Amino acid sequence: MAQQNTQFLVLFLAVLSLFSRYNALKDDRLNHYFEEDIGFGYYPRVYPSYYSAIEDHGKLDNSVMPSSFQRYPSCYRVTSSLDRSTVVNVDDFGATGDKVRDTEAFEKAWMKACSLIGAVVLQVPAGKNYALKPVRFSGPCKSNLTVEMSGNIAASDDRSDYKEDNRHWLTFDGVDNLLVEGGGGKINGNGNIWWQNSCKINKTLVSLLPQALTFYKSRNLVVQNLNIQDAQQIHVSFEGCTDVRASGFTITAREKSPNTDGIHITNTQNIRVNNSIFDEGDDCISIVSGSQHVTATNITCGPGHGISIGSLGAKNSMALVFNVTVDGAKLSGITNGVRIKTWQGGSGTASNITFQNIEMNNVTNPIIIDQNYCDQSNPCHEQSSAVQIKNVVYNNINGTSSSEVAINFNCSTNHPCQAIALQKVSLQNQEHGPAKAICNNVNLIKGDSDPKCPRVLYIELDTDTYTQKIASH
Repeated sequence: MAQQNTQFLVLFLAVLSLFSRYNALKDDRLNHYFEEDIGFGYYPRVYPSYYSAIEDHGKLDNSVMPSSFQRYPSCYRVTSSLDRSTVVNVDDFGATGDKVRDTEAFEKAWMKACSLIGAVVLQVPAGKNYALKPVRFSGPCKSNLTVEMSGNIAASDDRSDYKEDNRHWLTFDGVDNLLVEGGGGKINGNGNIWWQNSCKINKTLVSLLPQALTFYKSRNLVVQNLNIQDAQQIHVSFEGCTDVRASGFTITAREKSPNTDGIHITNTQNIRVNNSIFDEGDDCISIVSGSQHVTATNITCGPGHGISIGSLGAKNSMALVFNVTVDGAKLSGITNGVRIKTWQGGSGTASNITFQNIEMNNVTNPIIIDQNYCDQSNPCHEQSSAVQIKNVVYNNINGTSSSEVAINFNCSTNHPCQAIALQKVSLQNQEHGPAKAICNNVNLIKGDSDPKCPRVLYIELDTDTYTQKIASH
């Protein structure tokens, strides 16, 4: 009997051991897959999908939306995996500083890096100078790819090199889970050879100039610590991208450079731009149609044209921009501070926009909405349709205006600006005199601002019933 009990006990312990090992292996497999997700720049436990919350016509079910900072991808990458990365160096493919050889070397190095499996680092080594014709780095890639921009890269100064594509210089096309980071080098667009042919200089010209760095239809991007100067037209453009973290940019252009936007965002969802410095010729950040859930924080801008939404609705087009937050900016010596600009004849909506915690210093037009924007040589004809602007908040904005008018709401007669809030706004004339506000065709939410809008309608919200009361101001 004792022998039978012993055999039973041994059998029981063996089964228990096998069961424990099975659970351990199962858990390890799940953890392995989870680590792979992190390695591809996606952290599923803290970034639930919210796209199912977006309804038709751009409406959003806020009940399932996390807070503004939580809704962005963590973009975490396992740094220890870089120790095991395969390194692809452009020098190994013949890059020497000659634009023909360098262009071929960069293309070959990209093809190699993109085709490998696992973690791959494409290196542009420090202390080297490279010259490139237009290059398109196309995906999808098999690898979890990091591009280290440590060397100096300059654009070809021969305009004939752009005959096949006169809109782009360096383009990342359809590359998901990509990390592009600077390492002390500069990206130089050699824009001076293009600026004399800009439509901003000669209004009779309609040709478009190249963009220095473009990210096109890519997901889960991290772009950080890049130093970009003298773009042909736009320094960095995000087009049709989703889930983007862009930080640590230093963007500069010569004082006389026309229309050289810093960061241009179009048709892009879920992008956060932070900790960046713009010292260049036009809009530091421009946000145009199709862009949703855009956040910009800790921005330093000037000289230039400031932070703009638009222009929208050009050539009778439909535009949609919503859920934009600019939180924390220092704007100095610029033409326009925070601006929304739309053309007559357009349609669509720009809504749920917040500008807050902004310091203005010697800004010509600190706060401006212009629904009659016209940037062309011929006068714009008055039209009845317009992009509707509504639900815009200006909060905690202080500083000085270099002009007498610090707040200028030039809204549409047929489609007035709706639910515009001025809270804790204090703007003085640079000469320490009182500033003015011009407020045409705008309905304001009652708030606190200096200067105040004269003789306008304001909307007072009843916090108990959330109904609107309209009264004169």
